[in-house]
Amino acid sequence: MLTLFFVDDLPTTVGAAYEFDSEDAHHAIKVLRIAAGEIFNLSDGKGAWSRVSVSNVGKKSMTLKVLETGFEDALEVQFTVIQAIPKGDRIKESIEMSTEGGVDRIVMWKSARSIGRADEKIEKLQHTAREASKQSRRFRIPAVVGVSNTDAVVDEIAKSDLALVFHESATATISQVVKPGAKKVAIIIGPEGGLTDGEVETFSAAGAKVVLMGRPILRSAHAGLAALAATNTALSVW
Repeated sequence: MLTLFFVDDLPTTVGAAYEFDSEDAHHAIKVLRIAAGEIFNLSDGKGAWSRVSVSNVGKKSMTLKVLETGFEDALEVQFTVIQAIPKGDRIKESIEMSTEGGVDRIVMWKSARSIGRADEKIEKLQHTAREASKQSRRFRIPAVVGVSNTDAVVDEIAKSDLALVFHESATATISQVVKPGAKKVAIIIGPEGGLTDGEVETFSAAGAKVVLMGRPILRSAHAGLAALAATNTALSVW
């Protein structure tokens, strides 16, 4: 799998030269030791991509030649993870893991038992999603939005074809509830302290399905990835 970098001014003319001189270019030169003749991918983060070869390497920039261009369409099924804000560095971890799991959109939610804060971190969390997208070689960077309250989560449920609330008290499993056909899926992940009974009742009344992820209880930051994997499988996306 080729290394991926994101650029705002993606070159899309085959044969054209492009000067790669961002912070990523400096990282590619100093850390990754990318040399002349090597090939990697550039993307605009919205699906468009270009395969490039290195013509010349300077101290902080490199000249590239465009070999091939293309566009990666979004999948038919679109996933939104509504993540109760974890504490400390786990908020970043939750973004990284959901991004690697293929999420399209992450909504940061201030639940009743959320300890962490994300009000001033959305821009940083969007950067985290960008970096995680590079690592997982995806040409589409998920959007990170919020901070949302519980009423906003109810609105997210209304906009989805399928909304899942993961809770340890549930008796129904993902395989029992999720069937192929949904195109807009919302996954609601509670905080470390768990969802309140009121939150579960509110989301269920709004149309969400309360489901069990399994016997082990996962950290809130890890649950989004597990939920995405299980739901993708149940929907036959994977």
